[in-house]
Amino acid sequence: MTTRNSLRMPARPISSALIITIALATASLAAAQSAATSAITLEQLQQMALANNPTLAQAKAGVRAAAGRTRQAGLWPNPTIGYMGDEIRGGSFGGGEQGVFVQQNVILGNKLGLDRKVHAAEGNQAVAEADEQRLRVENGVRIAFYQSLATQEMVEVRAKLSALAKDAVETTRQLFNVGQADQPDVLQAQVDADQAELAVITEQQEQLRAWRVLAAVVGQPELPLTRLAGNLEDLPPLNAEQILQTILRESPAVKIAQLGVTRADAELIRARRETIPDLFLRGGYANDLEQLGASQPQSVGSEFFAEIGVNVPIFNRNQGNIQAAEADRERAAAEVQRVALVLRQMAAPVLQDYASSRAVADRYHASTLPNARQAYELYLEKYNEGAAAYPQVLIAQRTLFQLESGYIATLENVWINAATLQGLLLTDGLDLPATPGELDRPVREINLPVPENPGARQ
Repeated sequence: MTTRNSLRMPARPISSALIITIALATASLAAAQSAATSAITLEQLQQMALANNPTLAQAKAGVRAAAGRTRQAGLWPNPTIGYMGDEIRGGSFGGGEQGVFVQQNVILGNKLGLDRKVHAAEGNQAVAEADEQRLRVENGVRIAFYQSLATQEMVEVRAKLSALAKDAVETTRQLFNVGQADQPDVLQAQVDADQAELAVITEQQEQLRAWRVLAAVVGQPELPLTRLAGNLEDLPPLNAEQILQTILRESPAVKIAQLGVTRADAELIRARRETIPDLFLRGGYANDLEQLGASQPQSVGSEFFAEIGVNVPIFNRNQGNIQAAEADRERAAAEVQRVALVLRQMAAPVLQDYASSRAVADRYHASTLPNARQAYELYLEKYNEGAAAYPQVLIAQRTLFQLESGYIATLENVWINAATLQGLLLTDGLDLPATPGELDRPVREINLPVPENPGARQ
């Protein structure tokens, strides 16, 4: 954010410090204009995050794992091949029966297909979780971007105030030399200049902190501090009821909960189908060495055999698992309603904070800052005409810069809340994606950003 009207220092008396300050400001402006061409945008940072944020790779791995479990669930059981022996004996008699067999279990009732359906529903939840993580990363970058942009603007405002405060020291000393200021005035001007310089240092450290957070979310922690291209005053218009309905309709948490019902339905059908018994088939070849005949004994020789059987569901008809699946189905249906209520609960304070911050920002823009700027210019004009004391100019100047700082902090709050709402309340770009066992908890621990008190930086 740039100041609409440049602030002027008193024209009487002109100090060498003022000339130096103007020269430095001009050089800084030229450097800033030159750097603007290489400033990084929000879109560029989001593309970097999509390529480097590790949580997106984790979410994609979860999708692949779910696809693997779906595939595995539909595979037939492997056959069994073995050796069989019966009445084996040695000695002079010899004999016995020996051979090989093949056994295969045959799954009936389309239970394998239902197993695939259950895991496919879980896979759809994993896909929705991956979509949620992508939105979480993009929105996390957006919030960190505007927080960092606000500190960038704040550093510039603090630097301007510090430069003017240093010149005020020189001006006050010259006024002291001609008898128009007292020693306490000089000391107070020096204290104000020291405080302004400390404020610049503090804000620079805050800018570095915000940039490190942004670089971490992007997935490039070593990314050097770069100027951001953006306009804090270009605020997005939001309608509270419309954005709430959008959250309830498009939130991945709602979709995950609805897919949880689909999965619970499939699990209930699968549990009921378990009562259909499976077949087992067994067949093989044996060589029977038992001797038959008294006069000319001869072995029985080659034999083939076959067996078929089923489990008879008399005592265990899967009653307990069916009961549990029915309860899980009820729980999943209630989860859809709970998620909607949780989203409403989470959105309520964010909507209120957005409305309050937006109203304050509009008041700053429409009247507070223009009036403060006009008051400063009038005091400055009167001072140049000899009708106002220089301390009044300093007070008006200090008030204007404090309001500028408050305005930036308020704009930051507006952007944080707006980005949170537009991002469907997904804010933490480094939050760990849910594992398959956690997919029935669509609304996990969500760290909503805490907007800073606008008055804290003044």
